[in-house]
Amino acid sequence: YMSGSKNMSYDSASLTTPDIKWLGLRPSDLNKYDLPDQCRLSMTENDIKTGKELLQEAFIMKNPQWMKELQIMVKTKQKAEIQALSSFGFQYITEEYLPRKLREGDWI
Repeated sequence: YMSGSKNMSYDSASLTTPDIKWLGLRPSDLNKYDLPDQCRLSMTENDIKTGKELLQEAFIMKNPQWMKELQIMVKTKQKAEIQALSSFGFQYITEEYLPRKLREGDWI
């Protein structure tokens, strides 16, 4: 979303959002929010390959925080969907998680 699709590079100027922010669940959040093991997903070999490839992309290398998050993901070989936070309660995402992220400015 930040730099557009490689396949659509001919039209990337109209398809990008260069000021996009990563507000959702990040690899570092899995431990920060003590996400239960049963809510964590093992990365596939393809996921790991993609993560390693992303670490070589110029737009990722320009952002140390994105690099750190991808490095955590590739190292731990774990990921999670934001829905995993509902294991803490039906309204946890809207009443706890997102308000805390916004209050703390915890996005990259």
